[in-house]
Amino acid sequence: MAHHHIPDEVPVRYLPRSRNASLLAGTLFLVGLVAFVIRVSENPQQAWVAYVSNWLFFTSITMGGVVVAAATWITKARWNWPMRRVSQAMAAFLPISFVMLLPMLGLRGDFFPWIDAMAHDPVLQKKEAYLNIPFLVSRNVVGVAIMFGLALYFVYLAVRPDMGLVAASEGGDPQRRTWRQRLTQGWLGQEQEEINSYQRMTRLAPIIVLVFAAVMSIVAYDWVMGLEPHWTSTMLAPWFFMGAFWGGIAATALWSLYLRTQHKDFHNYIGLQQRHDLGKLAFAFCVFWTYLFFSQYLVIWYGKLPEEQSWIVLRSAPPWGAFSLAVVLMCFLVPFAGLIGRKPKIKPALLGTLTAEILVALWLERYGMVAPALWHEGQPIFTIWQPLIGCMFLGLYIGSIRWFLSTFPAIQLWQPMVDPESVEAEKSVEWGVLSAD
Repeated sequence: MAHHHIPDEVPVRYLPRSRNASLLAGTLFLVGLVAFVIRVSENPQQAWVAYVSNWLFFTSITMGGVVVAAATWITKARWNWPMRRVSQAMAAFLPISFVMLLPMLGLRGDFFPWIDAMAHDPVLQKKEAYLNIPFLVSRNVVGVAIMFGLALYFVYLAVRPDMGLVAASEGGDPQRRTWRQRLTQGWLGQEQEEINSYQRMTRLAPIIVLVFAAVMSIVAYDWVMGLEPHWTSTMLAPWFFMGAFWGGIAATALWSLYLRTQHKDFHNYIGLQQRHDLGKLAFAFCVFWTYLFFSQYLVIWYGKLPEEQSWIVLRSAPPWGAFSLAVVLMCFLVPFAGLIGRKPKIKPALLGTLTAEILVALWLERYGMVAPALWHEGQPIFTIWQPLIGCMFLGLYIGSIRWFLSTFPAIQLWQPMVDPESVEAEKSVEWGVLSAD
């Protein structure tokens, strides 16, 4: 990959606090909350379908963003140095996501069909060791708590060294000062803190990726496959969590493009090369999403097993067929055709439009994973309540990300040390031997 210049001293820059942005986030939350309360009183099952599918989407893209930060750390990527903090900022939504998971754990027979069918269905009785409420609650609470906890600790390690460099740049902001004091307890000195964070993040990043795959698989099995318990698919889990990773890439790109409009330093540092690389990643995982989707469909098609076909048949027949086709076209055809050239990857307006389209497509995809299983003949397949309830999550998401980037430097100030690549290290040893001879 091309050489990427990183300044010796990165300026301290925050996303400016905005009353209008806070008002927007608060308004979206209130609109969504009111919509959810009204819908619960009218049709509880459909209200929870909207709630769960929105939770799956926003949790996916935020956890996916943190995994993007972890994955680029593992690969020692340098191209994304001005956007590391943007990916890390996604962690600000995770505590909110955990709280919003808790009401979902109170859902019973109206949402999970296997609860009522367990007493008389011999197929489900064989799955009783897994499909039972105590185990469902415990594995979701423990698994999600571990995944979110590791993600938050990773971001804490990334932010802590910056706190030794921002004392003179807080601008009298009490929140920034308070958080700096909290995050610098037991301070060991700037150099030692950077070394400690680098070493711990390097050990932690692979663990986060593995835990992400495992826990998101559990989420997919419980909140997607569990709604149609006779259906089984070993491809659902990778399709689900790699879609989350793709969403993390798209969300990082969209927030980075927004950040460019807020200060000239953001505009300069998030430059052509960074946009190009983000566009290439968005394009690559568009193709990979399609590969996983088709792989799942292909196995179901040639296996011709009734328990595997039901999921696809329901979503490909009327009235869901047109919706499913639209999701496939939005997830594959539009971003593939849009991002295949160089120009859309480097033009901010085009890249922003296409990554926003990817996020909308994934939002519809998550809805399509949940809603058909609980749909009844005569009901509309999509209503205004789905986006209205989604406003509750969107408002919290926007508010939390903006708070993070306004409270901590929006560009990571300290940069990780550069380890010599193994080939370069071997060459240096060889040249040393030759010189000695």
